[in-house]
Amino acid sequence: MPPLKRDVQAAFDPEKHPFHLHSEVQPYLAFRGNEVVGRICAIRNRKHEEIHDEAVGFFGWFECVDDPEVAEALLRAVRGWLRERGLAAMRGPTSFSTNETCGLLVDGDRGPPVVLMAYNPPYYPALLESAGLRKVKDLYAWHMVEGHWPEHMFRAEKLVTRRYRIRIRTLDMSRFEEELALIRHIYNAAWEKNWGFVPMTDAEIDHMAVELKPILNPELALFAETPEGETIGFALAIPDFNQILKRMNGRLFPFGILKALIHKRKITSMRVLILGLLERWRGKGVDALFYLAMFRNGTAAGIHEAEQSWILEDNHKMNAAIARLGGRVYRTYRLYEAPL
Repeated sequence: MPPLKRDVQAAFDPEKHPFHLHSEVQPYLAFRGNEVVGRICAIRNRKHEEIHDEAVGFFGWFECVDDPEVAEALLRAVRGWLRERGLAAMRGPTSFSTNETCGLLVDGDRGPPVVLMAYNPPYYPALLESAGLRKVKDLYAWHMVEGHWPEHMFRAEKLVTRRYRIRIRTLDMSRFEEELALIRHIYNAAWEKNWGFVPMTDAEIDHMAVELKPILNPELALFAETPEGETIGFALAIPDFNQILKRMNGRLFPFGILKALIHKRKITSMRVLILGLLERWRGKGVDALFYLAMFRNGTAAGIHEAEQSWILEDNHKMNAAIARLGGRVYRTYRLYEAPL
């Protein structure tokens, strides 16, 4: 599933990607003779160090032939770079942070990844483990199919609507900047206590908005509001644009845009990327309103299945809630760590 080449180039351009405003990266290539046999990127996420008060560095953008010698050489380069900066452990893969693509696929469906999720050949975990890395956290991807909605969801919808008079509305594209300010607030507040979470800067959220806006369906970007007009939650699903990207071979020109326009209406799945509530509103059933609105709107757009990802393995409340909705874990991604 080749990403758009221009997006990868932009990620490493300090003038284009705001991660470079607060942190450092160092990409490496591994050569055998004149042949490139692997790549990796050492990452110092200063925001993570500040928020979590731990001297952990990261690696990402890992690709490698099936050769432990090459993998060891790549990881050795990262270890040395991070150690020089006084860090005590190496964690990954993240590209560049947990707010972007992260984790290694270790179990489950090996089909094409959904948008902004990782793919790797099945030999990658063994390469990392042979180089001394061990699991630090698993991330679950849940699969949900249209029509498999338990009756209690509809009862919850009626109860929550009657008790709290919560309203679910869609994103207003004519007020995009104002809507984005609400998203910033909800996103950083709703996930602030999650393991490994680092709040996104305003520049990073603006950057992500620019990247997602071309594929955004406003009917799948939902806000929850109280009768007093307070925004208490946000949920976002994005159509699985990877169904189009796989036909474009990483190139937008000369025919990529045409292919995208032709196939855009044929997208049949989506990824539930964000679903967050302010803490005092959790456990009150508002998530049922989000899910039902999202899947009704998705069905109207020709979407019949969804991936909800990713969810931390020890986020027991969220995992239990998705299981009650009829979802099943169909892919497991892993973050690894090693001392330096």
